[in-house]
Amino acid sequence: MTSLIDRIHDAHRGIRPHVKVTPLEHSAALSAALGCEVLLKCDHLQPTGAFKLRGATNKIRLLAEQGGHPEVVTASTGNHGRAVAYAGRKFGIKVTVYVGNTTPAVKADAIRAEGATLVTVDGEALEAELEARRVAQQGGIPYVAPYNDFDTIAGQGTMGVELAEQAQGLDAVFICVGGGGLVGGVGTALKSLSPGTRVVGVWPQASTCMLDSLRAGEIIATPEYPTLSDGSTGAVEPGSMTFPICQQVIDSILTVSEREIARAMRAVADAEHWMIEGAAGVAMAGLTQAAQDYRGKKVAVVLCGRNVGLETFLDAMRFGAA
Repeated sequence: MTSLIDRIHDAHRGIRPHVKVTPLEHSAALSAALGCEVLLKCDHLQPTGAFKLRGATNKIRLLAEQGGHPEVVTASTGNHGRAVAYAGRKFGIKVTVYVGNTTPAVKADAIRAEGATLVTVDGEALEAELEARRVAQQGGIPYVAPYNDFDTIAGQGTMGVELAEQAQGLDAVFICVGGGGLVGGVGTALKSLSPGTRVVGVWPQASTCMLDSLRAGEIIATPEYPTLSDGSTGAVEPGSMTFPICQQVIDSILTVSEREIARAMRAVADAEHWMIEGAAGVAMAGLTQAAQDYRGKKVAVVLCGRNVGLETFLDAMRFGAA
């Protein structure tokens, strides 16, 4: 079987020109405030506003190369669904996206705007995922997993290749963790290409599904609570292939409060005039919390998305100022 790192290199070549090589920007203001060299990996600048475009495009382009797949089904908390819809439109493939009833309206609207059919399930993200898989299996339709698929993970891993190419001597990278596809892909790439770089997984305290499973040594059910980081919510699917990958590539873990997330979102807005979503704020909050341990070092923060409603963002700015 082709190794994950080989899949990542193939994806790195194959997803262009639909997926940008995003900038790794030095932030003078954040560097001065935190005492380390802060580099911001700007995946919020992707055409769909989030890193999910990488994995979705890789999966869709591979299905297109195989031929005979006029339709796909997926499930999403928002960003993945929009990314699959975008990639499907580029490759001429019909897309149906299942979402839970807590998906933010701004993300549901964005999925529809990309031309996908949206189906809302009465339940959380895991219920939407299980229903989408059931429908796909019954109809013989390919299912595009948001994280539990080697092709999707490989697509997310292209960010790790970019980081290794863009920054020599990178001491650490801070990544918000949801289902584990992003940190698993990026971590796999960095372990191969930049083994001296520590992979720091960061979770909102309100949603620690993968973290609790890692601590338990097996995938377990975990309660979740409302969080600004809606893009990283959702239980880890039983048997998920991301679980053993996360066990191998995550070097240290952090959890952050809702106020820390809001303050981090505000700090990025103040320093760089960028509006980022809560999951990106999680990664920034992780570095802010651990800054003392990285003084004088070169660190990257993954700004994984910008898809946040204006009122939610403004509420976060007020909450972060308190």
